Amino acid sequence: MNTINIGLIGFGTIGSGVVATLNQNINLIEEKVHKNVRLKRIVDLDITTDRGVEVNQEILSTNVEDILEDDEIDIVIELVGGYQPALSFILKAMENGKHVVTANKALLAKHWQEIINCATKNQVRVCFEASVGGGIPLLAPLNDGLAANNIEKVYGIINGTANYILTKMADAELDFDVVLKEAQLMGYAEQDPTFDIEGHDTAQKLIILGMLSFGIYVEQDKFHVEGITKITPDDIKFAREELNSVVKLLAIAQVDDECELEIRVHPTLVPQNHLLASVNDVFNAVYMVGDIVGPVLMYGQGAGMMPTASAVVADCIDIIQDMERPVDYGPSQGRVKKIKEMSNVESKYYMRITALDKTGVLHSISGILSDHNISIESVSQKKADHGEAIPIFMVTHHSLEKNMQKAIQLIDKLDFVKEETLIIRLL
Repeated sequence: MNTINIGLIGFGTIGSGVVATLNQNINLIEEKVHKNVRLKRIVDLDITTDRGVEVNQEILSTNVEDILEDDEIDIVIELVGGYQPALSFILKAMENGKHVVTANKALLAKHWQEIINCATKNQVRVCFEASVGGGIPLLAPLNDGLAANNIEKVYGIINGTANYILTKMADAELDFDVVLKEAQLMGYAEQDPTFDIEGHDTAQKLIILGMLSFGIYVEQDKFHVEGITKITPDDIKFAREELNSVVKLLAIAQVDDECELEIRVHPTLVPQNHLLASVNDVFNAVYMVGDIVGPVLMYGQGAGMMPTASAVVADCIDIIQDMERPVDYGPSQGRVKKIKEMSNVESKYYMRITALDKTGVLHSISGILSDHNISIESVSQKKADHGEAIPIFMVTHHSLEKNMQKAIQLIDKLDFVKEETLIIRLL
C-alpha cells in the first residue's frame, strides 16, 4: 500500500486530540483508505510540554518549514488559529502542492476567496469540516449528501457558549452575568467571552454555511449580528409561559421567492415544538430545508478536543480517498440575486419596554406602533405600585424591521420609558 504522510501545525488542545485519534484508530483509518497513514511531523512553538498523548519525540519540530517544504508530506493540518501566520501557512502549503485541513472558521470567513482560489490554482483540496459544528458531520453532508437539493433555509445553533448560558438562565432563572461567570469557571466560556456572546463566532460559521448552501460569500459586515447580553430571566420566562417558546442565539440564512437571501444572527424565539428548541447546553444543531429532501437536522457536540479532532481526521480520510477531486464548495450557479437588507426583513416581534406605571403609557406606546404600521397581538405587564418602573411585554404581528427600529427609537425617547427597549424576533 502507498503511504500518505501528514504534517500537523499546532499541537494545542485540538492538535493533541488529532494525535490521540490517530493513535487509537489508525487501523480503522487505514482500512477505510487502503493506504498506510503516517503522522510524519508535528510543528509547534512549544514541543516540551506534555500533552498527555503518546508521540514520537523525533517528529516534533519548532520549524514550520519542516512541513511546508517537505515534498513527502501530502496533507497539512493547520490548527494554529487566528489570521496570521495561519493564512501564510495554508497558502504556502497549497502552493507547494499539499492538501490542507483546517478548523479555522475565522480565517475561512475572512479570506474565503483567497483560500479557495489558491486551492483551485494549485489543484489541491482544502477541507474544513471542524470549522462549523465541531464534531457534527455537517459540511460534507451539506456539500455532497444534499447536492441534489436547492437549500431553502438554514437555521443554526452553532455556539456552545451562548447556548449553555441561555439554557442555564432558563433552567435556574438566573441573570446573564451570573451564568456567564459560572460558564467561565467551568471552561465553557473564555475569560474574554465577547466573541461568543456578541454573536461574532456564530456569524463566522454562518458565512461558511451560507457559501455551501447558497453559493454566495457574504462578509460579516454585510449582515446583522446581535448577541445575547441583553436577555433577562423575565424574557425567557415570558417566552416559555406565554408564547410556548425558548430563546436561542440563531444563525439564519434563507432564500425567498424573489431570490433574495436573508442572512442574520440574533436571539430568536423558537417554538417549543420546533426541533431546535430541544438543543440545550453546549450542544449545537443545524436545521436545513432542501427543496427535495425537506427538513434535515444535524445535532451533536459543537466543540471540544475529541469531537473537533474527529472532524479533522475525517477530512484527512476524505482527501486520501479522493485526492484528485476538484475544489467544489456549494452550488456554482447560486439562486441568490441579492442580499436582503435587514431593514426589509419581516418578522413578528417580542418587545420588553420598561416604563413607569402611570396613566396613558400604553396609549402612547400603541400610538407610536400604530403610526409605524405595527399592530399588537398581545400585551401584558407585571403588577407594581403606581409610578414604579415595570416591564411591559408586547408581541406584534408581522412587521418590517425598519418600522420596528423607527418605533423603538421614538418609544425610548418617551419620558416614562426608563430602559432601552429590547426586541426578540420570532422564528
